[in-house]
Amino acid sequence: MQTRTRVLTGTALALALGAGTFGAVSASASASTAPTARAESAPAAPAKDKNFTTSTHLAIDAASRAARAALDAAEKEGQKVTVAVVDRNGNTLVTLRGDGAGPQSYESAERKAFTAVSWNAPTSVLAGRLAQAPNLKDIPGTLFLAGGAPVQASGAPVAGIGVAGAPSGDLDEKFAKAGVDSLAK
Repeated sequence: MQTRTRVLTGTALALALGAGTFGAVSASASASTAPTARAESAPAAPAKDKNFTTSTHLAIDAASRAARAALDAAEKEGQKVTVAVVDRNGNTLVTLRGDGAGPQSYESAERKAFTAVSWNAPTSVLAGRLAQAPNLKDIPGTLFLAGGAPVQASGAPVAGIGVAGAPSGDLDEKFAKAGVDSLAK
């Protein structure tokens, strides 16, 4: 495309967008008064372009099934817990608060899930690291108590499942692991 055509096309598009904002553009613009803009699609990123990356995310349906499996495992043992599933970025996908779960369990489950996915490790393992690095507990949004488990795809973290409310972190983590294991079925 020639420079003059690009400038005219860009100017016409900018004017149309600006006028459209105020409702002043008519859908019947004359082809003789405005240059025609040819729609150009953005080029697809080459498969091996090092400027782009591909990541795997846990589908909402899978997150829901995993949360339900964790909650079911807890209920089978008579435990009243909350289960949270977060994505790779720590955003909450699903939270299920079981009947009778304590009010503190909601936030604790989310923070355990966030911690597990952030470090790609069970939170019981991470809690053990506090002896060598006590400042880890100061990282916002984290909770270094047993009860969080990472969800992995090809060894990389894609989500975290956190459970809170059982009388011990070991039980919380057992239920979180049940949620992770349900994804393999």
